[in-house]
Amino acid sequence: MAEMVEEERGARQERENSRGDNPPKGICPPMKKSSKVCGTNYPLSIAFIVVNEFCERFSYYGMKAVLTLYFLYFLHWDENTSTSVYHAFSSLCYFTPVLGAYMADSWLGKYKTIIYLSIVYVVGHLIKSVGAIPNLGNQVVHVVLSMTGLTLIALGTGGIKPCVAAFGGDQFEEEHGQERSKFFSVFYLSINAGSLISTFITPVLRGDVECFGGDCYALAFGVPAALMVIALIVFIAGNGMYKKTPPQGNVLLEVWNCIWFALTNRIKNRSRHIPKRNHWLDWASEKYSSQLIAEVKMLTRVLFLFIPLPMFWALFDQQGSRWTVQATKMNADFFLNPLLILVFIPVFDFGLYPLIDLCKFNFTPIKKMATGMILAALAFAVAAIVELKIEENVMPVLVPKESYIQVLNLADGDIEVSIQDYEQFRHPIKPFQDPDEYSRLILSSNQQNLRFQIQFQGSSFTFNHIIQEKTVNSLIVYQTEGSLASRLIKDMEQKPTEGMSAVRFINTLELDANITLRNEEFVSINKSYGVSRYSILARGRYNNVKCQVGAEESILHLGLLDFGAAYTVVITNTSVKGFQTSKTEDIAANNVHISWQTPQYLLISAGEVMFSITGLAFSYSQSPASMKSVVQAGWLLTVAFGNAIVLIVAQAAPLEQWVEFILFAALLFIVFVIFSIMGYFYISVDPEELIPKEEKEELSSCKDMIDLVIKNTEVENGCGH
Repeated sequence: MAEMVEEERGARQERENSRGDNPPKGICPPMKKSSKVCGTNYPLSIAFIVVNEFCERFSYYGMKAVLTLYFLYFLHWDENTSTSVYHAFSSLCYFTPVLGAYMADSWLGKYKTIIYLSIVYVVGHLIKSVGAIPNLGNQVVHVVLSMTGLTLIALGTGGIKPCVAAFGGDQFEEEHGQERSKFFSVFYLSINAGSLISTFITPVLRGDVECFGGDCYALAFGVPAALMVIALIVFIAGNGMYKKTPPQGNVLLEVWNCIWFALTNRIKNRSRHIPKRNHWLDWASEKYSSQLIAEVKMLTRVLFLFIPLPMFWALFDQQGSRWTVQATKMNADFFLNPLLILVFIPVFDFGLYPLIDLCKFNFTPIKKMATGMILAALAFAVAAIVELKIEENVMPVLVPKESYIQVLNLADGDIEVSIQDYEQFRHPIKPFQDPDEYSRLILSSNQQNLRFQIQFQGSSFTFNHIIQEKTVNSLIVYQTEGSLASRLIKDMEQKPTEGMSAVRFINTLELDANITLRNEEFVSINKSYGVSRYSILARGRYNNVKCQVGAEESILHLGLLDFGAAYTVVITNTSVKGFQTSKTEDIAANNVHISWQTPQYLLISAGEVMFSITGLAFSYSQSPASMKSVVQAGWLLTVAFGNAIVLIVAQAAPLEQWVEFILFAALLFIVFVIFSIMGYFYISVDPEELIPKEEKEELSSCKDMIDLVIKNTEVENGCGH
C-alpha cells in the first residue's frame, strides 16, 4: 500500500514539475513584486478585476432587461413561451460554471479561461444583436440567431463566473484574509452597480430610440456587447500585475476517481474482521495520497453544506419574474434592489458587522447566511400581504358558463335595466353614469340569448343579445330617431400589462371622427355610436388630444389615464367649447402604490448581502487551493437549481400568487432550520493546514526572500512618488 501511495505522489509531482509555471521542488519561483494600493494590503491588480466585473455585469443585466420584451414583441412569442425560455436561459447561465471551473482548475488556468470564454461571450452578444435586425431574414432566421447568441452568452457568462471571483481572491496573500473579505464586498458592489445602471439604460435605448421602423432592439443588445468588449480589454490590461495560480491537472477527474475508489473499496471490504476507518474517504488511502484525500474531504464537506442553499435563490431570483409582475399591477415602477445593495454593502461592512463584533457576538459566516435566509423568507411573507391587497382590485377570473356585463346609459334621461330570469339584475342608471362594477351572469351553456328590458321616460323597451361565456361586455343604451336602441360590445378582459393604460372611444356624432394620440397614433371611429378598439398608452395626462370631425378640428381633454386602468371616452354633440367628452372607467386603476414593495425589497436586499456576499467569501476560504474554481462553480450551481425549483413549483402546482409566496416563505424557513443544524456541526478548516510541512517551509523561505526585496524596493523608491 505504501508503494502505491508513493507512486501516486511521484506521478503528481512529475505532472506538477512538467508545467512551465511550476518550478522544481526546492527552487523558489522568480521573485515578482506584487503592486499594492499605497499604504494598504490591497493588490493593485484587483482594480482591473473589479472594473471588468462591472462592465461584464452591465453587459449581462442590460441584455436581460429587455430580453422578455424581445421575445414578446419582436419574436411574437406568447407569455408562457417567453417566460420558459427566459428561465431556461437563466438556468443555463448557472449550469455552465461547471465547465468553466473544469477548464480553469484542470487545463487553462483562471486567467486564460476568462480570456477565451470572454471572447465567446462577445461573439454571442454580436450574434444576438444581428438577430435583432428586422430586415435580416425571416422569423426562423431571427429565432436561430437569437438562440445561438443566447447559448454562447450562457457559455461565456457562466464559464467565467467561478473564475473571476476566485481569480480576485488569488491576488491576496493568505495572511490578508480580512482584506480578501472586503474585496468580495467591493466585487459584489460592482455587480450591483453594473446591474443598476444597465437596467435603466437599455430599456431606454429600446423604447426611446427608433431604428428599422420600430423599437431598437439591435441597439439595446449592441450596447451590452460593447461593454463586454471593454470588460475584456480592461482585464487584459492588468495582465502584468496578476498573480496567476497554475492549473493543477485534471482536478475534477482526480476528485471523482478518488471518491469512486473510496466507495467501491468500502463496499468490497464489508467484513467485520476489517478494521473501521475514521472517514469513508479514508478507504481511498490504498491508491491516493493523504493530501488529496484531505482536500477531497474538505471539498465534499463544503459541497454538502451547499445542498439547502438553492431554496434561497428560488426566492431571490423571483425579483425578476413574480415581483416584476406584481409591480406591473401597481401604480409605479423602479429598480430598487440594485440600489439598496449599493447602500447596504458599506453599511453592513463598516457599520453593522463592526458593531456586532464590539458586542462580542460570534457572528460566523454560517450564522450570517442563516440570517439572510430568514430575511428572504420574511420578504416573501410581506410580498404575500401586498399581493392580497392588489388582488382586491383585479379583474375576475373568467370561467366557463360565466360572463360579466355593465350598462352605459348614453340617453338623455334615467333608465332602469333588468334581464329576464335574472331577478338580481335590476339597475337604475343615470345618464353617462360611470358604472361601479361589472355584474356576473351565470349562463346555461357556452352562449345564451338574454332578454334585456329597459324602462325609459315611462316607456318599456326590450332587446335580445347573445352573451358568450368567459367574456366581459358593455351594453350601450342610446337614443336614435326618437326611440331607444342598444348595442352589446366586448370589453377588455384583463388589466393592461406593464402598468400601461387603455382607452377606447364611442362616437355619438353624425360624422366619422379621427383621434390623434401620442406618438402620432391615429384612431378612426365610425359615426352614429361607432366604437373604436382599445389603444394602449403610457400612463399620463392627455389634455391636448386632437379630434377631427369632417372639416372641424377640436381638442379633447381626457385627463389622467392611470396605471393599469381601461377607459371608455364618449364623444358627444358640438357645443360652443368644441366637442364634449365623458369618461368612464371600465377597469379600475392600480390603487396600491409601489412604495408598498419597499419593505420586501429592504428585507430581500439585506438578506442578499448577508447570504450571497458571505457565501461567496466563505466558499473561497473553505476550498483547497487546487479546487477554488470548482467550489465557486458549486456555489453557482445552487443558483441554477434554485431557478429549477421555481419552474417546478410554478408548473406542477398552479396556486394563487399570494399562496405561492407563502409556500416559498415556509419552504425557506424549513431550509433555514436544516441549514442551521448542518452549520452547527460544521468545523471550519484552514486550507493551509493541508499543505505538507516540507512545502510550507519552502514557501515560507521563498516568501521571506520576496518580502525582503519588496521592502528594500519601497525604501529606495518611496511610496506615493
